[in-house]
Amino acid sequence: MAFWYCRVCGLDYDYSPWGPNEDEPSYDTCECCGVQFGVDDYSVLSTQAYRRTWLSKGAKWFYPKLQPTDWDLAAQLAQVPAQYQ
Repeated sequence: MAFWYCRVCGLDYDYSPWGPNEDEPSYDTCECCGVQFGVDDYSVLSTQAYRRTWLSKGAKWFYPKLQPTDWDLAAQLAQVPAQYQ
């Protein structure tokens, strides 16, 4: 069961890439969009800019071998936290 979502692409995580208080980034990389938590998504504007760039380049998975065969981009993007849409 997912509890947190990537601020850029909406990929679900079972841990918060931004720590339990949402203010301590892990600096890990999202396996879908490739955002580095705390570097590329440090603000709403930087998050939205990263998403626009990722989408304009075809929304390719950063780690393609991890992409589910039934992946639905629209459904995943719908999971982006409201304040970062």
